[in-house]
Amino acid sequence: MSDAPQANSPRTWSLVDLGAAAAVLLAAAGVIWSPKLSSTVATATGGMQDVTVLVDVRGIAAADPAALISAAQQAGKVSIVIRNQPHGSVALKQVIPLQRRLTAVQPNGTVVTAADPNQQTLPTLDARFVLSGQGRKASGGVVFGNQTLKVGAPVELEGDTFRVLGSVTGLEVKG
Repeated sequence: MSDAPQANSPRTWSLVDLGAAAAVLLAAAGVIWSPKLSSTVATATGGMQDVTVLVDVRGIAAADPAALISAAQQAGKVSIVIRNQPHGSVALKQVIPLQRRLTAVQPNGTVVTAADPNQQTLPTLDARFVLSGQGRKASGGVVFGNQTLKVGAPVELEGDTFRVLGSVTGLEVKG
């Protein structure tokens, strides 16, 4: 008898062969369902649209809030972190200072409001950051930076001289 393999014997799969096949399938699935690839495909097919995101920052202690707002506007961009996931830099269209108001009910039942005088002695940053970027509308909100954003979602904004925590107060998809 000879030791040569038989021509008609069926091929058997070893554990190593199965492991290699599984690794190839997982790698292919990772490439196909990659967030960057899906963003690239969405951009190429016109699925990405201009998105305006409003982020309100309130009560952040700052020695000079006006200088901080000015520096942010001059930079023209901020880094954004959504649910502890870095998104990268987005364009900063505008920073709108917000005035804190005090409200008091008078004995006759009327309501009176006035500017908070404490902001002069204890300055805080109260501002609305208007951000502009690319995203797409989804059933659960707006997908911005591979994260779904809704009004109320916490986000972190970071510039050269600041890092502040705010919340989304408005979303607008143009297109």
